[in-house]
Amino acid sequence: MARGLDPAFLQELKNKNDIVDVIGGYVHLEKKGANFWACCPFHHEKTPSFSVNAADQFYHCFGCGVSGDVITFIREIESVDFMDAVKILAERAKLPLPEMNFDTEKTIEEKRRRDAALKILRETAHFYLDNLNSGHADAHVQYILDRKISSSVVRKFGLGASLNFRDLPVFLQDKGYGREDMLASGAVALSEKNGKPMDALGGRLIFPVINALGDVVAFGGRVLGKTDFAKYKNTRETIVFNKSKNLYNINQVKKLKKAAGLSDLIMVEGYMDALSLFQAGFCNVVASMGTSLTKDQARLAKRYADTVFICYDGDFAGQKGAVRGLEILRDEGVNVRVVPLPEGLDPDDVIKRQGPEGYRACLDAAMPLVDFKLDVLSRRFDLSKTEERRAYTAEALKVIAGEESASVREDLLKALRDKTGTTYESLRRDLENAPAAPASQPPEPALREDHADRLRKACRFILASLLFDAKYARGFDLSSVRFDDPVHALIADHIRKKREAGERVRASALFEIFDEDNPELAAILDLSLGDRLEGTRAEQYFADCVRTLERENIDEQLRRLSAECDAETDLHRKRMLTRQIAELSLRRANM
Repeated sequence: MARGLDPAFLQELKNKNDIVDVIGGYVHLEKKGANFWACCPFHHEKTPSFSVNAADQFYHCFGCGVSGDVITFIREIESVDFMDAVKILAERAKLPLPEMNFDTEKTIEEKRRRDAALKILRETAHFYLDNLNSGHADAHVQYILDRKISSSVVRKFGLGASLNFRDLPVFLQDKGYGREDMLASGAVALSEKNGKPMDALGGRLIFPVINALGDVVAFGGRVLGKTDFAKYKNTRETIVFNKSKNLYNINQVKKLKKAAGLSDLIMVEGYMDALSLFQAGFCNVVASMGTSLTKDQARLAKRYADTVFICYDGDFAGQKGAVRGLEILRDEGVNVRVVPLPEGLDPDDVIKRQGPEGYRACLDAAMPLVDFKLDVLSRRFDLSKTEERRAYTAEALKVIAGEESASVREDLLKALRDKTGTTYESLRRDLENAPAAPASQPPEPALREDHADRLRKACRFILASLLFDAKYARGFDLSSVRFDDPVHALIADHIRKKREAGERVRASALFEIFDEDNPELAAILDLSLGDRLEGTRAEQYFADCVRTLERENIDEQLRRLSAECDAETDLHRKRMLTRQIAELSLRRANM
């Protein structure tokens, strides 16, 4: 994970980026006891189970199991790789990055390709911008004027122009970039006609896509006239761009949050909707770039605001898309509202026809999921026809049945009564008699804890007691027990080395050993919750765990000696093995 960086630099980086201060910049932390607590930013929860250990400088969620040090947190919360996380923290601490010696050729090449792609994309963005201002982009400029985009917004978003398919590859080649790097960046593609490099978005109006770190990672392009091609086209997926993990304008939303705070986000589909809303004063806008909303995009949005107004086109297809996106956001713990737009209009249309006030009225009319589902559902039926009205009522009751709150169900039944003319009493009876949605099967009753599980739990408790310096474990000799699990063995070896060097054992150092989230490490860290490692009960359980492992060690020896004895033909040797078995059996019995 830390290949190529001096360990002393990494330690200084962590020392100058206190984990409580860093995480406190993303989530609200409350001090309870020795630790700080928050609702986990990586999964939906109502009761805080995300703990930040200030003494040992690590975090751990007792709900979903994620854990790590300050570098891991930045990697996850900013969706960046290890080196980008280091850069963010180094900039925060005003630490210059040292020279790096990478271990493998693969690492060197991957970093070179990534850096080259970002440089090419940045150069390409300037190239497009210069084109727009060159006096040769009349069609592009006219389109901007027709859409009433102000010059300040054009500059703010870095809009540009591709004049043809030829010039960009020549421009980049003159800058010294090789063919393979140009293709890898996604800015250049190979022509299907002649196989030569060409501008991947040739002839289009260009929208640079900038990530939360301020890097140009891709482009969106819009055709200017009638064509058989799609109106909008995005850069293909590359080493630096995955559309499903990015949101357009997230870079400016990040600045907005840092400057003035952010209570909510508006999420739209396309580039022009985002520009139009931004120009009208709704600067807290992001766009999903025409793709169906993904879980990664929902998580990215949640990092910047707890409430998201999802505002897709006012046609029926757009409404159905809004329902799907709303459910994804809801599942990620976001307070989501759907903004209803007039039929056939998109956000840009509303701004142009009704102004900011008209769009504000749409935001004020935003609905929760269940209301919006019922609204969309009603459009599928002609309620003036008895048969269709009955079908709608049956479908609507299924939606209402999924609502947990009794008061909300009552309110929805009243609305359904008013819409269909069916009496409230009959609707309530139908709802009560409706077959319940299939519930997930309850877990099977816990079986008797098996032998392997007892051993695993014993190892975890011993290691947790040592990691968190429980008083009763301070004199424990690690060499007296054996850890067969490779994760346990690595942790035990780390503790042993720190003890031999006379250094303090810190749990945070384990995140330099384990590159990815490790379920077994998470289970060990879970034991640090509350007073599980404190008091006479914990001390007694520790002793029981040690005896469990010692007995297992003796049992393993007995199994080996018994098998050896059964196979032995030499009488003298057989007697010696029998004596050893008897001694071990007596020792086992006395335990």
